[in-house]
Amino acid sequence: MRKKIFAIKQIIKALHIVDYINNIGFCFLLNKQTFLSYLINLSFAIIVITVGFFISQFFANGTQKLFSVHQIDNTISGFLSTLARYIVIIFTGIIALGQVGVQTNSIIAIIGAAGMAIGLALQGSLSNFAAGVLLVLLRPLRINEYVNLGNAAGTVLNIHIFYTTLKTLDGKIIVIPNGRIVAGNIINYSREPIRRNQFVINVAYDSDVDLVISVLQAVLDKEERVLKHPGNFVGLNEFSPSSLKFVVKCWCHTKELNAVYSDLMLKFKKALDQHNITIPYSKMDIYLYKKIHKILKINKKKIQKERKNNI
Repeated sequence: MRKKIFAIKQIIKALHIVDYINNIGFCFLLNKQTFLSYLINLSFAIIVITVGFFISQFFANGTQKLFSVHQIDNTISGFLSTLARYIVIIFTGIIALGQVGVQTNSIIAIIGAAGMAIGLALQGSLSNFAAGVLLVLLRPLRINEYVNLGNAAGTVLNIHIFYTTLKTLDGKIIVIPNGRIVAGNIINYSREPIRRNQFVINVAYDSDVDLVISVLQAVLDKEERVLKHPGNFVGLNEFSPSSLKFVVKCWCHTKELNAVYSDLMLKFKKALDQHNITIPYSKMDIYLYKKIHKILKINKKKIQKERKNNI
C-alpha cells in the first residue's frame, strides 16, 4: 500500500515538472520574436567588441610606428598610442551597450561630467599636456637642437609629455613646462643648415677706408669655410664718436658657426696689424688752460698762508 502511494506521488511530481516545462515552452513561443532579436543584438554586440578590440590594437601599433618614423620621444609616443587604443575601446563599448538595449545617453553624460571634473582639477597639467602634443606634432624644436625659449637657452635633451629639458652651455639642466614654451617665442639656432656670422670692426678715423675693406674682404676670400652663396658683405656701417665701424657679414655651416667666428676675429686682427691699421680704444684727453693753472696757484698760496698763521 505504501509503495502505491509513493508511486502516485512521484507521478504527480512528474506531472508538475511536465507542466513547468510546458509553461516555459509556451512562454518561449509567445516571446520567440523578442528572444531572437535579443540574441541577435547580443551577438552583434559581441562582434562589435571583438572587432573594436582588434581595431584598437591595430590603431595603437600604427600610431607607435608612425611616431617612431618621425623620431618622437618614446614616452610621448607610447602614451598617445595607448590613449588612442583606449578611446577606440570605449567608443566600441558604448556602441555594444546600445545594441543590447542599455541607454547610452546616461553613460555619455557620466563620462562627460567625469572628464569635465578631471579637466578642472588638472587644468595646469592638461594645458602642459596639450602643449606637449603640439610640440610633438608641429615640431618647432627637436632633440639635440640649440634653442632659446625666452629666459632659457640650451640644447634640447628631451621633450616629455608635460615638460621639456634643456642643457645649457655650462652644463646646467633646465626643466621648462610645455605650456610656457608654446605661449612664448621659440628661437631655433640649429634648424637651418647654414647661418650668417656678423662682425663689427672698429678702426681709427685716419685709416684708409678702401684699404680696410680690401683687407677684410681678403680674409674672407681665404677662409674655405665661408660660403660663397648666398653672398658676403663688407662695408662701412657707422661713424661712432671715436672710430669708424665696419660690418662684415658672411655665411657658413651652422655646425661651424662658432669656430669660424673665433678664427676670423683672430685673422682680422692680424691682417689689420700687418697693414698698420689701428683699432682704437676708449680714451679721454684732459687739457689744462692757463686760467685754471693760475687759480690753482692762488689757492695753493692761500692754503700755505693759513698753515703759517695757524702755527
